[in-house]
Amino acid sequence: MIREYRTIAEIAGPLMLVKNVENVKYDELGEIELTNGETRKCKVLEINGSNALVQLFESSAGINLAESKVRFLGKGIDLAVSMDLLGRVFDGLGRPIDGGPSIIADKRMDINGMPMNPAARDYPAEFIQTGVSAIDGLNTLVRGQKLPIFSGSGLPHPQLAAQIARQSRVLGADSKFAVVFAAIGITYEEADFFISDFRQTGAIDRTVLFMNLANDPAIERISTPRMALTAAEYLAFERNMHVLVILTDITNYAEALREVSAARKEVPGRRGYPGYLYTDLATLYERAGRKRGFEGSITMIPILTMPEDDKTHPIPDLTGYITEGQIILSRELNRKGVIPPIDVLPSLSRLKDKGIGRGKTREDHSDTMNQLFAFYARGKECKELMAILGEAALSDTDKLLARFADAFEEKYVSQGYDVNRTIAETLELGWKLLTIMPKSEMKRIRDEYLEKYLPEGDPS
Repeated sequence: MIREYRTIAEIAGPLMLVKNVENVKYDELGEIELTNGETRKCKVLEINGSNALVQLFESSAGINLAESKVRFLGKGIDLAVSMDLLGRVFDGLGRPIDGGPSIIADKRMDINGMPMNPAARDYPAEFIQTGVSAIDGLNTLVRGQKLPIFSGSGLPHPQLAAQIARQSRVLGADSKFAVVFAAIGITYEEADFFISDFRQTGAIDRTVLFMNLANDPAIERISTPRMALTAAEYLAFERNMHVLVILTDITNYAEALREVSAARKEVPGRRGYPGYLYTDLATLYERAGRKRGFEGSITMIPILTMPEDDKTHPIPDLTGYITEGQIILSRELNRKGVIPPIDVLPSLSRLKDKGIGRGKTREDHSDTMNQLFAFYARGKECKELMAILGEAALSDTDKLLARFADAFEEKYVSQGYDVNRTIAETLELGWKLLTIMPKSEMKRIRDEYLEKYLPEGDPS
């Protein structure tokens, strides 16, 4: 039986204190009924004896303390799930915002799912093709992996996120691949870009979109990624699909956590973020992976903007501890017009070796990847020397390395947001660039691969 209370004692900003409640639990959903019959949603943040501190999902304007009624619903926030989720657009609380009907649910799932048990995990081992050479060729995404993208304010991560969502696929499993895309705290302009991009390209048919706008309440922002992961868990582990979850922007999520924490007067940690930020992020990220005995899997790409481009800021710092690598976008490459501006040298995919090679991509993938990294790193050093000492101070090999670095950025990394390269095209492009250098310098590639794959002549 749902009881109603008229014991609202205080409202402070988004928080409301309800006294003399019984059998109310943390995270429970509630409804506030105003004197005019309007209802607003709220969620229990804290229980202290018979007092419940709740957070409002909407404005507190118009709530009459004496006359308004509160009822607690005996459940947390849940999501109606079925295969009808695909192709739909929802807000941060799972309500349709695309003009379509409500979902007829196979079941309802609590959005506060559990992180995956480490003992039940299967090791990530299959290549996911994103169509982006700087990721596929050098920092490979593997099915079941968590690979974040570290961006900066104003860098084109929305375009890269949309490109990855459009193009990604598991080789040989096209029909069972889905994308769950959650946009957290974004502007109307960005939301319109994502929705129209997915609709124009037809990618919406295999995508579930959750859109939380910057003017939506902070508490809704906290639920958005959990909604997305709940939908992903249903598709992956009950419908045996390979699901790619893209969350953008995790920085907005962490800011919402900080806002709620400050409202609760909790003791702040680093930079004012709550001390449990690491734990909270881990409960999100660790819901991705592969489970033993299940065909489906969840691969995750969280995207975050680093405040002041600072990699040591708590959000990228803690994310780096939990995830298996990072893709870093470069402001310098963006200024040069390299699209997408992925800085491959500090980027890292810790599981790339598990998803490449014979039977997965191609036998020469590992060797060519190492050689491209080596030439590009040396070429960047030679360009710096050239800027200080002049071109005359460089040896002939150094000049070739500097030329290789420029060609690598222009032809390999820069490909635009509409070009979808297969892994074979990416590998062939790598071999073509390697011909800039003499064969004697290619010390990281086995002789049999040089004989088999190295084309004749200079690509220029």
